[in-house]
Amino acid sequence: MAKYEINKGVGRSVEFHGLKAQYLSVFAGGLLAIFILVAVLYMIGVNHFFCLLLGVAGGIIIVWQTFLMNRKYREHGLMKLGARKNHPRYLLNRKRVRTLFKEGGRQ
Repeated sequence: MAKYEINKGVGRSVEFHGLKAQYLSVFAGGLLAIFILVAVLYMIGVNHFFCLLLGVAGGIIIVWQTFLMNRKYREHGLMKLGARKNHPRYLLNRKRVRTLFKEGGRQ
């Protein structure tokens, strides 16, 4: 009889060095954007040291901010933060009170 190992990661979110879920895409996208920006500036003819400084500083800031957000908001925190911005602060009801208690709620 053959023995098969069970995949114990089923149902768990993807994790890389502590970064979970959407933070991986923020991390990879940010570093890719910095790389493309530095490459374009280098091809245009901007000073080499400026390109190097921009690449290193941008990479450090992206890594630092991504890990900071991961620690602050956790796995689903960015989605919750985005959803909170789409919720109304309060609800308005312009119907008369007596129409709310009638059968069916209509006039």
